[in-house]
Amino acid sequence: MSTGDQEYYNYDWYENAVPTKPPKEIIPPCDPTADDRLYHTCIAAVSLVIMLVLAVLARRKKVDDNLRGISGLLSPVNFLDHTQHKGLAVAVYGVLFCKVFGLGITPNPLPFVKDSPHREYWMILALVYYPALYYPLLACGTLHSQVGYVLGSLLSWSHFGVLVWQKVDCPKTPEIYKYYALFTSLPQIACLAFLSFQYPLLLFKGLRGSDKNNTSEDLMSSYYKDYVKKILKKKKPSKTSASKPNVFERLTDAIKSYIYTPEDVFRFPLKLAISVVVAFISLYQMAVLLVSCVVPTLQIVRRGVDEDIAFLLAGFNIVLSEDRAEVVKIVIYYMWCLEVCYISAITLSCLVNLAMLMRSMVLHRSNLRGLYRGDVYTVYSCQRSIRPSRPALVCWMGYTSYQAAVICLSMTIQTLVFFICLTFAVFLVIIPVLYGQNLMLFHIIAHMWPFWLMLFLAVLVQHLAARFMFIKKVSGTRDLHNRGSLFLMTYLLFPVNVLLGVLLGIWRVVITALFNIIHLGRMDISLLNRNVEAFDPSYRCYAHYLKIEVSQSHPVMKAFCGLLLQTYGGGAGPRTRDAEEGIQLVQQEKKQNKVSSARRARGHWQLLYTLVNNPSLVASRKHFQRQSSESFLNGTLNRAGKDGSRKEGGVKEASKEAESASSN
Repeated sequence: MSTGDQEYYNYDWYENAVPTKPPKEIIPPCDPTADDRLYHTCIAAVSLVIMLVLAVLARRKKVDDNLRGISGLLSPVNFLDHTQHKGLAVAVYGVLFCKVFGLGITPNPLPFVKDSPHREYWMILALVYYPALYYPLLACGTLHSQVGYVLGSLLSWSHFGVLVWQKVDCPKTPEIYKYYALFTSLPQIACLAFLSFQYPLLLFKGLRGSDKNNTSEDLMSSYYKDYVKKILKKKKPSKTSASKPNVFERLTDAIKSYIYTPEDVFRFPLKLAISVVVAFISLYQMAVLLVSCVVPTLQIVRRGVDEDIAFLLAGFNIVLSEDRAEVVKIVIYYMWCLEVCYISAITLSCLVNLAMLMRSMVLHRSNLRGLYRGDVYTVYSCQRSIRPSRPALVCWMGYTSYQAAVICLSMTIQTLVFFICLTFAVFLVIIPVLYGQNLMLFHIIAHMWPFWLMLFLAVLVQHLAARFMFIKKVSGTRDLHNRGSLFLMTYLLFPVNVLLGVLLGIWRVVITALFNIIHLGRMDISLLNRNVEAFDPSYRCYAHYLKIEVSQSHPVMKAFCGLLLQTYGGGAGPRTRDAEEGIQLVQQEKKQNKVSSARRARGHWQLLYTLVNNPSLVASRKHFQRQSSESFLNGTLNRAGKDGSRKEGGVKEASKEAESASSN
């Protein structure tokens, strides 16, 4: 080292020019006073005891209610019931997802085993242990009994209290970032807090007698009747042509299409509600993970930059300045710009995914309503049978998990792409323009100005010629004009259009890539062409999911079945009359006990019409196996079919069922 360099290090002002390095904070492993191993041992035993108590209660209740019992305890949630309270299932799924999300990061997947060399085996076992651990939180609400609500309150308070206790004792952990474990546990704490509040609320309602939950609540609910009433009262749109909307109206409609507004006569299926909440939680978890993995490291590197960076850059023939202190400042500034670009990319990815989730909720409702009406072609763009199948059932079971995984993957890819784009924009456009230096991109574009001018003039000439020379208007119609000149210009501009085609191809790749990256987290649309959308596994899963929901939870079908159950349970003349005359679900005053034959006949034919045209019931007809695929269009009978005998047989079969249902 030369004497000048030694004098440079002795300057007093250098201490103020270069920020001093703070001592590195070392976070030791923290063991909370509520030991995790002891806690899980106790809570697992308590959960097992609670399940045994619930089994005994279920067996006693089986005597009074043949629809319930231990079999009902093993299926605590009816995922095909649109009328039940969704809070308990959503909260338990949120707790479970938060716990499973951290298994890949925590050094001990199972709290009973620490520092094991076979971590992957314990992780597989943890994927079974945690669903079983949190299962009693959901099972306590199965029997709709006060004992179950008390046990659920105690269990949720235990989970919530111990988790908050551990986070207060150990807010800092050595994994990834000192506060990462605290931030990732916030959704789990919120879900457990909701359960701790919901179970006492259900207990309070049960003591007051206002809890009317029972095994037949789904079919006895007025939700399905209100849904069908709205369909019957809905006015047909007028055929008068409306004026063309202006730009402001189009913009307003576009914004509204991304805002989901709840409606009283439409409720999301339970699995779809769980999927939306889990998707929001996965979005939060991925944002915390991406920030914690990169931003603290960038800050540490930025604080550790010293004068040696000038010698490192000189080895790559990069000379930012002759003054080493200025080089340090420039490098620190550039690293700060990288940090800002990365945080901006994560923020942009979060906003894009939130907008896509909101748009998906609007489209979910539109697709379900379309399939309820039997409009299969509008939803799927092809003719499909809305019937349960093996692939459809598998996709229905895993839809929530697939949605969470796709959101996590899309968040990662979007952040990477947005970060690269923002970095290029900042270092090649914004910083050079602000400081007037390193305008390499602008110099390249400036040297190519004749090429860009030629392409622009070629496009402009073709549009002007097409507008004023080659199209003529005669009597309100348009036709080609000057065809000879058109053919000549087509030949002469062939080489220039080849260059334009290269630009169009590049732009097509960019647009397609950005569209697919932005919509990667959505399963309700296909990223492929309509003809090959079956090769998109996410969209295929969503399409099969809709089949199960519509075929098993059709509102019109459930409203019809509810009326039949009321008729069968009552056994009185007025209820039979209400079932026959109330196919349209419009309540009428009971003027007389004896129904006239004309009204009874009208009720028979209305019931017949419902049985024949309901897409969810047509597959249950006895003659369905004898029907060809041409006899059905979008799940309903094709009255234009050639085989009239089969269609007549279907009407006769439905007529017999209508008469038997009305006579009972």
